[in-house]
Amino acid sequence: MRNRVRVGIVGGTGYTGVELLRLMSRHPGVDVVSITSRAEKGMRVDALFPNLRGHVDLAFSAPEDAELERCDAVFFATPHGVAMESAPSLLKAGVRVLDLSADFRLKDAVAWEHWYRHPHGSPELLDEAVYGLPERRREQIRDARLVAVPGCYPTAVQLGFSPLLEAGVVHFDSLIASAASGVSGAGRQASVDNLLAECSDSIKAYAAPGHRHLPEIEQELSTAAGAPVALTFVPHLAPMIRGIHATLFARLKDPDVDLQALFEARYADEPAVDVMPAGSHPQTRSVRGANLCRLAVHRPQGRDTVVVLSAIDNLVKGAAGQALQAFNIMFGFDETAGLGNVALLP
Repeated sequence: MRNRVRVGIVGGTGYTGVELLRLMSRHPGVDVVSITSRAEKGMRVDALFPNLRGHVDLAFSAPEDAELERCDAVFFATPHGVAMESAPSLLKAGVRVLDLSADFRLKDAVAWEHWYRHPHGSPELLDEAVYGLPERRREQIRDARLVAVPGCYPTAVQLGFSPLLEAGVVHFDSLIASAASGVSGAGRQASVDNLLAECSDSIKAYAAPGHRHLPEIEQELSTAAGAPVALTFVPHLAPMIRGIHATLFARLKDPDVDLQALFEARYADEPAVDVMPAGSHPQTRSVRGANLCRLAVHRPQGRDTVVVLSAIDNLVKGAAGQALQAFNIMFGFDETAGLGNVALLP
């Protein structure tokens, strides 16, 4: 393990960027040496994010002035399409890259272009990129140069479905995920849809015909199952700031499987997954600010449908915390370093 790791963050003014800073400010082995923003170049970070006053002594710099090649690791907390342009030169310089956007999550460049509406800028890196869900890719993450940090919906859905698919106890052709996200999942940019008057006291479904996270989820669930899966995924916007709650449905093939025991055994050694007691209903508030997924598994009326409830904080286990968890694996730190926050209540 290295004593100190020099870290840069590209895109520091969004919610995931500031969440990375919050978590890393408590990390025992990290020096954040650069954080970039063209729009806020020269501004002190704690002037924009006063919660970091006394914890982060940095000013924003333009990416070209940040000397990112001198870092040991660089995190991209940027919109889609940015990391793919910068990653090749950083990798060539020996920098390890963790991308929180979707640039390297899909293995198929054609599929990426279809869902994200422009050609991929570094298709040659797609095979090398390691999908950064520690619960399924820990050993590959350890030696990775390039990690594609999973999205928030995909994390909640995969952690809920994976034990069932890995064990082969459900049908693969009829999975359903109904999931709701807090407004911070849409990012920090100005948008009428994100105004308080638009999203408060209301919940709505969106992208029902097909959300861009769908191919990512199906790709990874198919890997877990060892066969193609078919998922119906409907996201919702909920009137809350943080959180993802996913309700997952699958049809059982094995009526005698002990679902509670299956989930408890699968996640017994996972520090970021909590399988709750039988009959539980996890809430988003129980994971707010924590790098944790709380799961509960049900079999309503004893029939052949299994229901999994999955709750995460979209900005932590669904983004920055997950990225830091992968970083810890890559650099030989304790996997929970910087991630010991207890969830915030109320």
